[in-house]
Amino acid sequence: MRTNLLRTTALIIAGGILLNAAPARADWPTFDAITHFLITQMQNAVTNAVTKVENAVTNIGNLISDKILNLDTDLTDVISRGFTQQSNYQKAAVGAQMQITDASNAAMARVNRDTRNAQIVSEHTPSPMQCLTLDAGQAGVSASVAAVAVAKSIGLITDNRGEALSGQPAFYGQAQAVQAINYLHWSRYCSQTEADAGLCATTALPNADQHAWNLFGDGNLVDQDGINAANDYATNLVQPIVPAALRADQLASVTGQDAAARRRSYNARMSLARGVLNYAIGVQAPTVTLSPAQKQQLTNEGLPVVDQGSWLQAVTLEVDRRFSGVEWAAALQTMPPATVQREIATQLALSNYLALQNYRIGLWQAAIAATQVAQSEEMNFRSTVAMPTPNMAAK
Repeated sequence: MRTNLLRTTALIIAGGILLNAAPARADWPTFDAITHFLITQMQNAVTNAVTKVENAVTNIGNLISDKILNLDTDLTDVISRGFTQQSNYQKAAVGAQMQITDASNAAMARVNRDTRNAQIVSEHTPSPMQCLTLDAGQAGVSASVAAVAVAKSIGLITDNRGEALSGQPAFYGQAQAVQAINYLHWSRYCSQTEADAGLCATTALPNADQHAWNLFGDGNLVDQDGINAANDYATNLVQPIVPAALRADQLASVTGQDAAARRRSYNARMSLARGVLNYAIGVQAPTVTLSPAQKQQLTNEGLPVVDQGSWLQAVTLEVDRRFSGVEWAAALQTMPPATVQREIATQLALSNYLALQNYRIGLWQAAIAATQVAQSEEMNFRSTVAMPTPNMAAK
């Protein structure tokens, strides 16, 4: 299109030159061959000039076109590279942000994992308080078994005494039973009054067999003297004087057999009453070795520190430790939830254990109540008028 434009421009210029030539005149002479040659040369020169101009213009147009096209291509390339670079920057930014996020997530996951691991370790690590509780529980169970054994041992002795079996003072008569209980009192619990009367010499525990405090003290009878004082108090409380035994021909008569039946009922009731007190002595007998923590609790409570403790003392120390112990209260504040739950479970177990012991005491109480009802009704059932023996043959 540009070439046609240049050619048109050259023809217009050449035509203008030819058209602007002076017109021929009729009076001028006719041109000759030389003139014709010159004109032809001139035309050729003009044509060459026009061609050169056309070529020059074409070259200029092509150069300008090429420059414009190259400029367009370069600009497009620059813009394309710019967008490409910007895109690369965005991709790099997204990648970097992803790496930062991944690193943060990994670090936080590790922190959470370590935290959870620490919690799991804390929840599965036994608390020192739990170990103390287990030690105290084992000591309590062992002491409870020993307490029953002590109560049975005392019961065997007191039952033989109450039944006036052979070898017991009452077997030989009630006077011997009275004398035996008095001699026992004078030898162990002689008071100043009795000493002044010349019956005995004063002892370290005057009248201790009459003091309830010797049976219901601080929960531990400490030594053999304490156990003897509690047992002798129980003897004065229940059946201090044993009736004489029924022997020989006394048992063969009808009256003796009736007396023997009533004596057996009497012995059973006395054994029940004395059995309750024997159990009270047994649970306070020193039958278990106290742990260092239990001794420390004794110190904290201002009680004498001993090596051997009773079942009642062991359970009391465990209850007191949880109720007033500073160390246990401080440890409770820092215990993880799982440890607190274990402490609650242990408390419930201790409550169940004490409830079981109360149930056993309840059985004793129920037996005593039933005995009292039976004895009362037996007294009420007695006829105030003697009735004659019925004649069974007449019927």
